[in-house]
Amino acid sequence: MGSDLENAKIIKRSLSPNLDSPVPHTTPADAPLYEIKANLFKALAHPARIRILEILVAADAPCPVSDILEALDIEPSLLSQHLSVLKRHHVVTSTRIGNTVTYQLAHPQVAGLLQVARAFLVDRLAAQQEQLALAVQMDARS
Repeated sequence: MGSDLENAKIIKRSLSPNLDSPVPHTTPADAPLYEIKANLFKALAHPARIRILEILVAADAPCPVSDILEALDIEPSLLSQHLSVLKRHHVVTSTRIGNTVTYQLAHPQVAGLLQVARAFLVDRLAAQQEQLALAVQMDARS
């Protein structure tokens, strides 16, 4: 059983109208799958984190932080924060050998997820381009 303080926090969160906070559960295993998915997508919801994943997919092997840093051209502290988010959500794993830390995808399906997102966006952009072309044609007729 949780402490009185933990129980009070759970009750307070359940009464709170904050729609961005997750529904409280006693354990992560109790969380509905849609909530777990939403948290995964929150972890991916930054362009730098997507770029990090693309770098790791392209590397196809553990990638040193120095290589990621060079490819992204961002501050080391900011890269560290992004890698921490990805690691906390089990999207990437890290290994330290001496002074070198390498990262890799935690699961090969992460690469598939990025491919599906790209295909979806390419299709969406193509449809929007077609709509724009039709609008330009209609405007030219007016």
